[in-house]
Amino acid sequence: MRKMAMILAATLFTLSSVPAFAQTTSDQKDECLLASKNCMDQVDDIRNRIHKLNKEIKKGNRVYSPQELKKLQDKLRETSEILRTLEKPDS
Repeated sequence: MRKMAMILAATLFTLSSVPAFAQTTSDQKDECLLASKNCMDQVDDIRNRIHKLNKEIKKGNRVYSPQELKKLQDKLRETSEILRTLEKPDS
């Protein structure tokens, strides 16, 4: 009985993780960066956000439309400007 319960629990755990794994494929749009959707409690620092934006922009037209790429580039420019502002010494 215990063995069957353990097998059932392991199967349920494996099946429940499949949708989460499917969200992280490399040829998929990052809706959180693009339109603040599906963020699931993501909190990034500025440098991490810049890295993610660069990574998404490199995917290019095989994943994103030209309008979406422009939106990502605008967000990258805005985030980089915020970082420069924060790094300026007060003078």
